[in-house]
Amino acid sequence: MKELVKLIAMSLVDHPEEVVVNETEKEDTIVLELKVATDDMGKVIGKQGRIAKAIRTVVKAAASKEEKKVVVDIQ
Repeated sequence: MKELVKLIAMSLVDHPEEVVVNETEKEDTIVLELKVATDDMGKVIGKQGRIAKAIRTVVKAAASKEEKKVVVDIQ
């Protein structure tokens, strides 16, 4: 999951070297914290949050096999 989010984010931003994804796991939830450069924040979120929503949808679909809830937190 972590690699998937990192790959998607790196393809969207101008500074892919500054993309960092931290994964923490609690009981039945996986939290993925995505950090990007300040200049790239708008590219990851998109107009009205459309790109962020799309990233969350793709990750949720990939996580359906594990039967765990996945939360993508963009910072």
